[in-house]
Amino acid sequence: MSLLENPFVIGISCFVLGSVAGYWLLRWKERNLRAALAVKEQSILEDARRQAESLLREARLKANEDMLKLRQDLERSLAGQHDEITEAEKRLVERETLINLQLKNLVDEESSLHRQQQECQQRAEAFQKQQKELDELLTQRRSELETIGHLTEAEARQVLLKEVEAEALQDATQLTRRILEDTRLRAEDKARQILSLAIQRYAGNHTFETTTATLDLPDGELKGRIIGREGRNIRAFEAATGVTVLIDDTPNAVVLSAFDPVRREIARESMQRLLNDGRIHPTRIEEVVAKVSAEMDEHIVRAGEEAVLQVGLSPLHPEIVKMLGRLRFRQSFSQNVLEHSLEVAHLAGMMAAELGLDATVAKRAGLLHDIGKAVNHEVEGAHAAVGADLLRRCGESEEIINAVAAHHDETPRNGPLTVLICAADTISASRPGARSETMTTYIKRVEDLEKVGMSFPGVEKCYAVQAGRELRVLVQPEEVNDEQAFMLARNICRKIEEQLQYPGQIRVTVLRETRCVEFAK
Repeated sequence: MSLLENPFVIGISCFVLGSVAGYWLLRWKERNLRAALAVKEQSILEDARRQAESLLREARLKANEDMLKLRQDLERSLAGQHDEITEAEKRLVERETLINLQLKNLVDEESSLHRQQQECQQRAEAFQKQQKELDELLTQRRSELETIGHLTEAEARQVLLKEVEAEALQDATQLTRRILEDTRLRAEDKARQILSLAIQRYAGNHTFETTTATLDLPDGELKGRIIGREGRNIRAFEAATGVTVLIDDTPNAVVLSAFDPVRREIARESMQRLLNDGRIHPTRIEEVVAKVSAEMDEHIVRAGEEAVLQVGLSPLHPEIVKMLGRLRFRQSFSQNVLEHSLEVAHLAGMMAAELGLDATVAKRAGLLHDIGKAVNHEVEGAHAAVGADLLRRCGESEEIINAVAAHHDETPRNGPLTVLICAADTISASRPGARSETMTTYIKRVEDLEKVGMSFPGVEKCYAVQAGRELRVLVQPEEVNDEQAFMLARNICRKIEEQLQYPGQIRVTVLRETRCVEFAK
């Protein structure tokens, strides 16, 4: 067998040929792939070059546009600055022109002032010369007058000053009289209008109370039951209530006497319940008095709350409300103090509204102005000061505290509210029928009024007329002239205001009469 026919050789040959063919095939594919990759790379490079050139062109265009825009903005800014500089230069030129003009005017004025100064100096020299001549003439004339009138210069000056003083006093008195009359007319018209509106819009009821309470007895035998065995019932009643029981003074009646109105009211109600029940002994008396006392406390609080509601105020301090309720059982010159306080509150509120003030504050001050009268008598001091201290402890405002403390002129007034409360208090107290006055008090007030009038020089007689509402003063005509009579009336009014306490107002009338009497024979 030949070598060519050997299968192994043939296989190896085929394998070698196949390997060589595969190798060259791979080389051919590799060359083709490299050629394709080179072409693709070249294409990518060309695309990148084209994109870079495009981007470069766009960047250049954008840069050119931005540069152009910046150049335009810069040109506009420079143009604006140029205009501003031009305008500023124009204003500087105008200001320089104006300054030059003002400087010229100042130079002219300085020249004019210099000329005026020279003229004034010349006139001053001339005036001094004339003054010297006048002094010499005046000295010569004084010497001549002293020789003619037999008076020295000091004596002549004193006479002249007296004459001038008398004339000035007369002129001042006349002027004062005219001013006071005009002011009084205007003030009286306005005050009359405000007070008449307030009084017309409010009308209150006035009650007249005393320090005693009287209970009618249906049967005279009840007196013995009230007294009890050996007086034990009446002693128990007086000890429990703190009042005095009068049995024998009035037939078929029991009189309860006490200065404390609350105790007197408790005693009256307790006695009425005992009489209605019929069981009167010390134990029953103590039970009824204790029950009535507890009810009275509630009644006092309700009375205070009702007063606050009637005036239309916001809730007050509980202590103030309780004190207001106690005023229901107190009276001043037979006028119920709580009713008086309500009336003052309404009057003050209406007058405050007419004057443009706070009506609520005025009502509050008017309602509380007599709160000091409800305080126990163990607290010393005037009721105005005591009431002010109570309101200060309860946190009231200083305006209301001053109105309460000064409504009787015991402390200085700090505002118009105090004057308003004084006026409302006077109106309520001086209305006809509001208060009663004892004969002793009335006589003393009239005597004091006449004493004030007689204390002035030149007064001959004084008469208090119209129940002390007017003082008529008769003067000596040779000592008091007409102008002095007017001033005398003013001085008497001032002294009455300073020294006397009186309701309403007092009119002072000065009468000067000259009588010429001759006898025909």
